[in-house]
Amino acid sequence: MLKKTFYITLLNIFIVLPLFAQLATFDEVIEGEINSDLTLQANKKYLLRGFVNVNSPASITIPEGTIIFGEKSSKGTLIINRGAKIFAEGTKEKPIVFTSQSIPGQKGAGDWGGLIVVGNATLNVPGGTATIEGGTGTVMGGGLNPNDDDNSGIMKYLRIEFAGIAFLPDNEINGLTMGGVGRNTTIDYVQVSYCGDDSFEWFGGTVNAKHLISYYPVDDNFDTDFGFLGRVQFGLSFANPNIADISGSNGFESDNDGSGTLNNPRTQPLFCNITVVGPMPTPDFTGFNSNYKRGAHLRRSTLTSIYNSIVMGYPTGLFIQSQNSANDALANNLQIENTIFTGSQSGKLLSSDVSGFDITSWFNTASFNNKTFATSAEVGLIDPFKADGPNAAPQIGSVAATGASFTNARLLESFFTPTSFVGALDPADRWDLSWTNYDPQNTDYTITSVKENIVDVLPNDFDLSQNYPNPFNPSTKISFSISNDNIVRLSVYNLLGQEVSVLVDGYKKAGKYEIDWTAENLSSGIYFYKLKTEKLTLTRKMSLIK
Repeated sequence: MLKKTFYITLLNIFIVLPLFAQLATFDEVIEGEINSDLTLQANKKYLLRGFVNVNSPASITIPEGTIIFGEKSSKGTLIINRGAKIFAEGTKEKPIVFTSQSIPGQKGAGDWGGLIVVGNATLNVPGGTATIEGGTGTVMGGGLNPNDDDNSGIMKYLRIEFAGIAFLPDNEINGLTMGGVGRNTTIDYVQVSYCGDDSFEWFGGTVNAKHLISYYPVDDNFDTDFGFLGRVQFGLSFANPNIADISGSNGFESDNDGSGTLNNPRTQPLFCNITVVGPMPTPDFTGFNSNYKRGAHLRRSTLTSIYNSIVMGYPTGLFIQSQNSANDALANNLQIENTIFTGSQSGKLLSSDVSGFDITSWFNTASFNNKTFATSAEVGLIDPFKADGPNAAPQIGSVAATGASFTNARLLESFFTPTSFVGALDPADRWDLSWTNYDPQNTDYTITSVKENIVDVLPNDFDLSQNYPNPFNPSTKISFSISNDNIVRLSVYNLLGQEVSVLVDGYKKAGKYEIDWTAENLSSGIYFYKLKTEKLTLTRKMSLIK
């Protein structure tokens, strides 16, 4: 059900909030059961209230550029049930954003529920169906007649921020939770940031995915179980050194199931071209949460395999746990090839608790072409540990810039794109730019009145002009020039250094641009606007007087 709601701001709210803070207002509330096709509008702000179920055969269509806020008090969660579909296809210039309703500076992991998608593909549980984690009562899996080609829709150029609620231990809503999702579903260019649990978790199913980013989750980055059989290529993950989960936070975490049975199909995803960056920039670094554990924790009879990837900066690099997983590693069913592990605590780069399993000898099998380094710096990534804007691309000539191989028969499928580089990023082409946001805490999504004009001028240099008029109320014009094609971000900040509006964020061709900006939702005061390109930052000051 879709309801239009009007909100009245109470005076006492402003007693406890800073003067510059503005409560988000919403055009419409999405709540309850959706039983017929629903299409949202990009020019509206939506509030997701409670558990919202899209039921078969209905679909929800979310246009590019749409922003949906999860309600904190009701644990807003969007659930795509079996037989229903989501069509959330953003663009590089206008991604779709699910985010917190809290104001900049006060957002936090677990502010709302998350996105749950379930389908009719295979699970390895008796009967082929199960209730997914998170307390929503959602049933996943195709039962005794699963459809591994099931289609739950499209999720592309999509961001999920500040989601993830742990109702009970081992019973959580993740950023993007997938249960029994089939391989005809499209998942491409999805970023999950500041999630209160795992960024991505797959419970069974066969869905494939490309271009995934996990940024600063509380728990794991990529979690797989219940017989997940999909393929994932080009994935990035970054760990917040300060926050980790009491259960132990890992880069990869994988089980066949919670009891480590040999139920079929065994959990056997193929991960390729993944870069996992942990909390430790150096092996002797101690300023990180002690609940961080392993870069890759493969346990409980999993057969998860990893190729052409980089795992760095976790206390323990690779930990293979359980006799079944160790046996299958020796039998070449669990594979790790052309992969680099680096930068762990002394003696913990490669580890196993399985008696008689020499993980170091196995990992270093010559034909696997794996590598280890004592320090992460030896891999030669540009700046992978930087907060609010890491760069995990390899430097030209570094060990990660070459060395990938796609001769393994498992990687000959048409899904995989062969590369020469190891890890997620091409040294010359960063796919993680322009549609992503590495600083959502300071992004104010409530201000959208921006009009862009292109002037027919080819400038000789970069320039950021003084806004006009200045002072202004409530509209002003900001002009900038770039002399070559570039990734550009033009943002407005308040005196506390908090980003209150994003005017431009994406790829721009060389030229002169004029931005008409209306700041009707901001209070009077001094503001700064900043132009950032890949190699340059320019800043100017302006005054809003109401």
